[in-house]
Parts: sequence; C-alpha cells; structure tokens
Amino acid sequence: MVARPLELGATSADVGQGDVPWTVLADLEGNVFCVLAPRPIYRDTGPIATVVVNCADLRAMARFWGEATDWTRHQMNDDHARLRSAKGVGPYLELLRASGEETVWNRVHLDLMPYPGDDQAADVARLLALGATDADVGQGNVPWVCLADPECNEFYVLTPG
Repeated sequence: MVARPLELGATSADVGQGDVPWTVLADLEGNVFCVLAPRPIYRDTGPIATVVVNCADLRAMARFWGEATDWTRHQMNDDHARLRSAKGVGPYLELLRASGEETVWNRVHLDLMPYPGDDQAADVARLLALGATDADVGQGNVPWVCLADPECNEFYVLTPG
C-alpha cells in the first residue's frame, strides 16, 4: 500500500506522529496523507477511509458537523470523534483534538451537497444558524456558497443534485 504512492512521487513525512500503525506521506505538493494498515472499521469505506479535521473544541465541532451533515456519531471521547453517513456508506469524518493552532493553510475543504429537492439558500441559512460564517475566498460568481465552520475551516454548499 505504501510502495505505490512512493512510486508515484510521494515522500515520507514526519508530522510528529511517533510510533503509529500508519505511514505518513506527502504528495507532490506537500499535502500530507496517511496510509492505514487494514482495520475492520474501514473495510467498507472505499479507498478513502476517512477525512480528518483537527480542531480545538472537539465536542462543539462534532456537534456542528454532525448536524451540518446529518451524519451519525460513531465514536466520541476527549480526543477523537468519528462521524459517518447514517446509511453506513463512504468514508468517515474524523475530528481530532489538536494540541495547538494550525500554522499552515488547509488546502482541503469539504463540499456539502443538499439532499435532492432541498433548497440551497435554506441549507445555507441552517448552517449559519448552527455557527457557520460566510467565507470569501475570492470565488467570484459561482453556483456554490463558501462558508467556514466555527473554527474557520472553509467548506462549500453546492446546489442540490
């Protein structure tokens, strides 16, 4: 699993992970990702097992993202929360308590798709009421709406499919 990304140009990365059961790599532009050892919990997620978001206020962020996505909380402790679609498909969203302030811009963001038949403006209003804020990333006139979660992580609300 690790050899393929390395053959494609990834490099080993040290983010202070210590002795962990995964390998940390960086892609061609320096974006860090982990190659996990097989685990039963991730067996039916597909090739992307989880999207990880570091946060300071873990409980508040788990509450926000759970309500924002309508996903079910599968695990919650003082350092980690795991959410997933109530249908049990796709990757997990894992929130990890961060030990300090992020020092680099996060180049990854989530795109939220309202349910078919829902109204994008109503969904944006709902997310703002949950604690999201408007975000201007220089997007100009686009069909999606840019917001930020309570810890300023950008995400986009797409038009319903």
